[in-house]
Amino acid sequence: MKVYISADMEGITGLVDAEDVQPPGRDYERGRVMMTEDVNAAIRGAYAGGATSVLVNDAHGPMRNLLPDLLDQRAVLIKGRPKPMGMIEGLTSAYDAVLCVGFHARAGVLGVLSHSFMGHEIEDIWLDDRVTGEIGLFHATAAAYGVPVAMLTGDDTACAEMTAWDHAVRTVAVKHAKDRFAAQLVPVAEARTAIETAAALALGALPAVAPQGDHTLTVRWQSASVASHLTAIPGVTRRDDRTVTLTGDMLQLYRMFNLFLRVATAVTSNPPYC
Repeated sequence: MKVYISADMEGITGLVDAEDVQPPGRDYERGRVMMTEDVNAAIRGAYAGGATSVLVNDAHGPMRNLLPDLLDQRAVLIKGRPKPMGMIEGLTSAYDAVLCVGFHARAGVLGVLSHSFMGHEIEDIWLDDRVTGEIGLFHATAAAYGVPVAMLTGDDTACAEMTAWDHAVRTVAVKHAKDRFAAQLVPVAEARTAIETAAALALGALPAVAPQGDHTLTVRWQSASVASHLTAIPGVTRRDDRTVTLTGDMLQLYRMFNLFLRVATAVTSNPPYC
């Protein structure tokens, strides 16, 4: 059984603030260790659940967060950026399951470090008129490969978002949001045990996934300038001054969305979490 792990950072055990998840934050180096150990728990669970190989994609920010020397040596790591498929780089239809570690809620939701890809720059995302964030887009793209998302870890709001999108996904809440930069934490050892147990159990009951047809992706930006620049991309249309849409198959949409992010980064220089 081939298992793919995408590892974000905002939903990692014990982390609640930009200082924990962004270099050169005062607690970022400690955050890297915490992230690596949450991923290790998922790797242990994956192998206990029958995995024969595990690929881990570092999916947060600079995508250079996980510590290779501390990572379970049975896993293979994808590190660095840019990557054409970003958070889902390396996934193919050859995989049997996806585990999402350290994910967070979408922009506009009162979750720990909640945002959608670019801090405050993206205000809303819709997939076929269904409001979503990183979780929904990731799930839909994995489904386009025919691979089920089996588990997600993060705060309670991220878990609720995943359940609303697909109730079959097993979730593990490692903290409970009190505000955007505050949470009640699950004890570290308890959280890691829960991740390991959930990963093993999730791989024991994988649903079949049927890829769907074309989808429509809609993104509302804070900046009208970003939307204006994106209309230079063939197929992109503008719904209003700040909102663009694009229709296509999900794999192409996700790759194009990563291009959107690069354009937006070039047009704006605003750091996330402002």
